[in-house]
Amino acid sequence: MSHNTILENQQRQPLDHLDSVWLFGYGSLIYKADFPFLQRRPAQIHGWTRRFWQGSHDHRGTPEQPGRVATLIKAPEEICVGMAYEVTPDVFAHLDHREKNGYLRFFTEFEWLDGAGAVKGLVYVAGPDNEAFLGPASEAAIAAHIANSEGPSGPNDEYLLKLAAALRELKVNDPHVFAIEQALIALREAV
Repeated sequence: MSHNTILENQQRQPLDHLDSVWLFGYGSLIYKADFPFLQRRPAQIHGWTRRFWQGSHDHRGTPEQPGRVATLIKAPEEICVGMAYEVTPDVFAHLDHREKNGYLRFFTEFEWLDGAGAVKGLVYVAGPDNEAFLGPASEAAIAAHIANSEGPSGPNDEYLLKLAAALRELKVNDPHVFAIEQALIALREAV
């Protein structure tokens, strides 16, 4: 699958017939809502785990030296906590462009963290079949990769550190993200 998934997302899931749509964010969408939304609420999604296995050729890296950003990987026993936004369908013109580097959107159910029920909404996932997928590596190797990557949206380490801070604000323990953060800090201190 191509890096650019804008057209595929628009063809797979036209949204014009809806008044609003819920969107689940688990990476930069937690802390960077650069789009209008009607409301937002902390939520969780079952059967998935957050991993820094996706390459970023357009935001936190370049085509020659991609950065590493989060995607979701199927994990039946896991729960991934993030932020859900209720948006109008026209917002997806911006979101499809922002998430175009290998991410496909699909409908799934997520639950509110406050226990007030569940809703069906969209989530963007970059699977292993997209050209930008980098796959698993040790947290230390991922931290070293992130430390040396930068793109049009800024340094890759900024993405990691802002995500870690946002997860702490949500009172979420994400061992993968925090281990990469600690490895990055150790790299910085060793210099």
